[in-house]
Amino acid sequence: MPPLKAHIKAVLEKDKKLKKLISSHEPVHVKKTDDAYLALLNSIVSQQLSVKAAATIWGRFLDLFPKKYPEAKLILKMKDETMRGAGLSYQKAGYIKNIAEFSLKNSLDSKALNKLDDEALVAHLTQIKGVGKWTVQMIMMFSLQRMDVFPEDDLGIQNAIKKLYSLESDKQQLKKDMFQIAQKWQPFRTVACMYLWKHKDNKPI
Repeated sequence: MPPLKAHIKAVLEKDKKLKKLISSHEPVHVKKTDDAYLALLNSIVSQQLSVKAAATIWGRFLDLFPKKYPEAKLILKMKDETMRGAGLSYQKAGYIKNIAEFSLKNSLDSKALNKLDDEALVAHLTQIKGVGKWTVQMIMMFSLQRMDVFPEDDLGIQNAIKKLYSLESDKQQLKKDMFQIAQKWQPFRTVACMYLWKHKDNKPI
């Protein structure tokens, strides 16, 4: 893996707690994908599943399509029972069809999506029933690779920050505390979160 870029490291390591966390983990690396449409579909399949189970069902889902690519028109022609046979619930099958229908009317090309700022992009994609703010934030972080995304509702991030900074707050107060801490990481909060996900099961530093 490439080392953490010096200018990013310099910003993040101004936070002494985060500096210790960075020094105790391998550099983070995100594999970029330009296919936001596919990433959205994958996010629906993966919801509320373990990594292993999600990968299995995603593979079965892709096997339903020629060249293993779920084109929108093919999804809309597919019976829900067929997707059920791959391991998807009826609800997830419906959400996947919602994404497919949306993609035929609105561009989900990464270049087009990147013309929208974070707030506008969340508003744009959460029009799709089944796609929430957290899902869009994951798309921004992992597919579009935006560097300053902070998914405040992510349970892993919440737990990691509580442990790392020994916070006892909860609910809305916790979010306020999190945002205050994360201000130090701007404009690289995405990178900070990658390290926090690695730390979520560890003891406070």
